[in-house]
Amino acid sequence: MRERLTESDVRKIEEEIEHRKLVVRKEAIEAVKEARAHGDLSENFEYHAAKKDKNRNESRIRYLERMLKTAEIVSDKSEDGVVGINNRVTVYFPDEDEEETFKIVTSIRGNSLTGYISTESPVGKAIFGHRVGETVKVEVNENFSYDVEIRKIVDSTDDENDAIRGF
Repeated sequence: MRERLTESDVRKIEEEIEHRKLVVRKEAIEAVKEARAHGDLSENFEYHAAKKDKNRNESRIRYLERMLKTAEIVSDKSEDGVVGINNRVTVYFPDEDEEETFKIVTSIRGNSLTGYISTESPVGKAIFGHRVGETVKVEVNENFSYDVEIRKIVDSTDDENDAIRGF
């Protein structure tokens, strides 16, 4: 499946790749060289840890590069009053009589623990493209769903501090 990314996501990924290639890779190679100098490699924990860190960095670089090659670029602009990417949306859960505010983001920035809901999540899919006052059904799976009412949409193009998710 192709990852849906905004231009800002692409820029952040490219910056991370560059940082990992120019800074992290250099540090990892130095750490491996230093650990190798400590002697017997079969029982050298520092060497194995340094190799693992180096390999993890290389794996992350490959993962991000592959993501960029296959990504579908989507716009973070939306019609006024319509839920879109980078909007802060307040929804009401009638079953629980509670309101929550989420920021709608692409899956690469999704983190429900911090209130960043991906357009690929059940809530994100359900409310995306809808307007204030509409009640939509959130389908978690074929056996369970619930309704939410969209109460407020605030346009937000500030995504510079949004972190890219790790793997």
